[in-house]
Amino acid sequence: MNRVSAPVLLRLRPGEHRRLRDGHLWIYRDQIEPPIPSLAAGALVRVETDYGYDLGVGFYHPQSKIAVRLLLWHGEVDEHFFQQRIARALMLRQSAYGDSDVYRLVFGEADLLPGLVVDRYQDWLAVQFLSAGMDARAAMIVGALRNALPQVRGIIAKNDTVLRDKEGLPRQEEIVWGSIPERITTAFESGVRLHADLLGGQKTGLYLDQRMNYRLVAQWARNRRVLDCFTHQGGFAIHCALAGAQDVCAVDSSSAAIALAQENAALNGVAERCRFIEADVFDFLKEAVNAGQHWDMVILDPPAFAKSIHHIRSALRGYAEINRRALQLLGDGGILVSASCSHHISSAMLLDVITSEARRAGCRVRLVARGMQSPCHPIYLPMPETEYLTLLIVEVVRPQTP
Repeated sequence: MNRVSAPVLLRLRPGEHRRLRDGHLWIYRDQIEPPIPSLAAGALVRVETDYGYDLGVGFYHPQSKIAVRLLLWHGEVDEHFFQQRIARALMLRQSAYGDSDVYRLVFGEADLLPGLVVDRYQDWLAVQFLSAGMDARAAMIVGALRNALPQVRGIIAKNDTVLRDKEGLPRQEEIVWGSIPERITTAFESGVRLHADLLGGQKTGLYLDQRMNYRLVAQWARNRRVLDCFTHQGGFAIHCALAGAQDVCAVDSSSAAIALAQENAALNGVAERCRFIEADVFDFLKEAVNAGQHWDMVILDPPAFAKSIHHIRSALRGYAEINRRALQLLGDGGILVSASCSHHISSAMLLDVITSEARRAGCRVRLVARGMQSPCHPIYLPMPETEYLTLLIVEVVRPQTP
């Protein structure tokens, strides 16, 4: 019988244990006591504190800034391990969504599977292997997913993200099991249907992290003229139209996204109340302000402006510009929906931007609702990095002078 060799032992430097003892899963290279042995990317290692406390096993990488990704596990990392973790993740999604079959099944570190993302679209799965450790065990993970969801008919690896560059992994997209249709039509619990393009779409098809926020925002759209910026495939626009918006203008710079959003509007019977424009949102907002246009509700759901801590200052300038122009388009009682999908931009920072830009736009604002990432993107509290999505709904106040 072949015996699995014991993982190489790594020890932390003195004083580097506190964050990890609390449950954080990332160990940086400078936290490890040298010398560090020569190990392959993705190798399994065991980590101890300087005083001998066993932190469990994790995946090692010789070049990445994150040297070890812990698993909070002390045994062998095999298909049984992945089956247990995926089954636990599935239980949470079933609790949150009942019989729904559209959600993020695995959210990396938040599901104690660092470097692994799995989205479910009915009987098909889109997987991202974001670390060398997960990539090396892709076959095990595919087997575990098929075990957890035996009805699945196809699994695609959407490994085309820049995050793989940091692990020295190639960017590629391939079907790893079964077959994937050209188009999947999903249904949310709100009755809204959206097309998902797993073979060629952005990310894994849809932005499932905004799923609960679609309904939250739509509550404020009734009888309003709505401008939806960075619409992607029309999630906010279509929910608002179905909730009774008078009309919806939706803008995105991607021609492919606009085409799919138009199809989604027709699919939900609201094409006559939704107008989709292909344009750079920054330019569109500037021109709309200069032209004296007005809306009753403006939605801002931009891509992540701050992909690292070094981008915070420039990101804040970007958020300031679009929020200022959006506020200039709104009259008294208008609703601004402003979102950020970057961990580095906190809710407090975005609130400060909106408050400051309201002064510049000659108005005041009051916060009426907040949103966060959907339950299928849980926040693992020992790792603040897993909290990244902020959504704020504010009302514009323009006091009338006698």
